[in-house]
Amino acid sequence: MASDESPRCDRMWHGARLLPLTADGARAIDDGIVAARDGRIVYAGPAAEAPPLDAAERIACDGRWITPGLIDCHTHLVHAGNRAGEFEARLEGASYEEIARNGGGIRSTMTATRAASEADLVAQSLPRLDALLAEGVTTVEIKSGYGLTLDDEAKMLRAARALGETRRVRVRTTFLGAHALPPEFEGDADDYVAHVCETMLPAIAQAGLADAVDVFCEGIGFTPAQTDRIFAAAAGHGLPVKLHAEQLSNQHGAALAARHGALSADHLEHLDAEGVAAMARAGTVATLLPGAFYFMRETKLPPIEALRAARVPIALATDCNPGTSPLTSLLLAMNMGATLFRLTVEECLAAVTRNAARALGLHEVTGSLETGKACDLAIWNVDTPADLVYRIGFNPLHTRVVAGA
Repeated sequence: MASDESPRCDRMWHGARLLPLTADGARAIDDGIVAARDGRIVYAGPAAEAPPLDAAERIACDGRWITPGLIDCHTHLVHAGNRAGEFEARLEGASYEEIARNGGGIRSTMTATRAASEADLVAQSLPRLDALLAEGVTTVEIKSGYGLTLDDEAKMLRAARALGETRRVRVRTTFLGAHALPPEFEGDADDYVAHVCETMLPAIAQAGLADAVDVFCEGIGFTPAQTDRIFAAAAGHGLPVKLHAEQLSNQHGAALAARHGALSADHLEHLDAEGVAAMARAGTVATLLPGAFYFMRETKLPPIEALRAARVPIALATDCNPGTSPLTSLLLAMNMGATLFRLTVEECLAAVTRNAARALGLHEVTGSLETGKACDLAIWNVDTPADLVYRIGFNPLHTRVVAGA
């Protein structure tokens, strides 16, 4: 019987192999235990070093691997409609920019999303979310950006929050009102940015619908000056920022984001040395999106070696969206990160756990197997963690655990 000094826990997983993925580079543990109380880890480590644990429920893992629950830190998961026709047009030679300028792209999804009710958006988005959860995702970021009016952006964010209530998953919402210029403001980008800053953002913040603010800073999106204005407005409402940066061209957006202390700068194919150095100084995460790189048949790689040399944390995400990355597999995103970007297995696994948590400002909450963090686990039927990166179209998930349950 456990002594009065024994740590009490609701649940204990034993007979497991652990991959803690902590920042200090803790190695794999062959015979490990994870114990949780009130949704948080009270012990994660070797069985031989564990204190006496008074567990209400003991779960034998039979040698399975336990990693932190996976985190998809960049998605546009909530949307209506389908853009398979644009995919076909690109196969026939049209560029993304040409499609966007002819009323397709983001505007096409905007039209469908505006026409959808909140319930419609939840219903259409649930299969995409369920695909992620089936592969061990326990935290997901969901952006707005297809409504482009206050009511429609708020509708998207409410739908995202509703997904987190419908399924057992931690959802972080990001306001991306500056995703594209809506038709109501054609030719008046500065006026739309003013509307975002002075009307949309204050209302979204007051309603508590967003955990962060994002901007599409690009030649076909918004300028660095406009981005700077939106970031300043976000700071005024106490909201952290993220940025779509350097995807199609070098707008020096990553350096701008870093100056604002951005959680992450995402895409980064055209990132330069100045941007890398700025991100390193600010601790801004480089979120790479190999699904979009693959789907758009890009050839310019993100500067992986420069990011490594500067010790910029690297995250990977699906970028799940209808136009440029209709991807709902974070396991495949890891394989793409390894195959296309030459990331190592360890880098890929850290990219969808520890570093992805940092990209959402959740690194003190989840992303690694450490005492005090949320007990978010993925338990796998694999021989080695490398299988999670190596295999294509293979889902070895045994159990997904969110906050200990």
